[in-house]
Amino acid sequence: MARVLLVEDDRTLASGLITLIKNSGFAIDAVRSGEEALDVAEAEPYNLIICDVGLPGMSGFETIRRLRARGATVPVLFLTARHEREDRIQGLDLGGDDYLGKPFDADELLAHIRALVRRSAGSASPLLRVGQLLCDFSATSATVADRPLVLPRREWSVLWALASRAGKVVPKERLLSEVFDYDDPVGSNAVEVYITRLRKKLAPDGPKITSLRGLGYMMDAS
Repeated sequence: MARVLLVEDDRTLASGLITLIKNSGFAIDAVRSGEEALDVAEAEPYNLIICDVGLPGMSGFETIRRLRARGATVPVLFLTARHEREDRIQGLDLGGDDYLGKPFDADELLAHIRALVRRSAGSASPLLRVGQLLCDFSATSATVADRPLVLPRREWSVLWALASRAGKVVPKERLLSEVFDYDDPVGSNAVEVYITRLRKKLAPDGPKITSLRGLGYMMDAS
């Protein structure tokens, strides 16, 4: 569905956030410093960066300033214990897209994440329809001709990646990058396994998924 980079030096908080975000259907990688974040963000395709402001060494503000200076357009959500108006203004002016103060509610954080990821994909609505398929990004659920689909996290992620680009070829490498964290063991045929399962669940009323040898996969947009 989307790949998230978390930049947080508090191990306990980071562990909780990783579990929360991963259980909500996102692939997530985590680093503990701004320097690591800049290296990883340059090498991997992220849909969202969640960045703590009070990082050791290079601050979250400076990290994102440097990221933007490199031309990166990935949405950024700042997490911080700072609640002063000037800090919020500075964070947004330096390239942040959203700002959430600590402590925060888990459901509110997930709502912020979903909204930023939707907007980055060019969609303000959480609902996406492709023929008889209806995906609800907010609920991470889908139906085909009003029939609910039972979708484990990774199947949902592959489905959303294809449905949100219906009619376009999605390279296999892109699916891998959005579905798996860099610590996940990935088999050579992992994507094919999920595609096969989705085809069975979408049949007979849902859109077809076509394999294009050497290019990737495409969901029928009609």
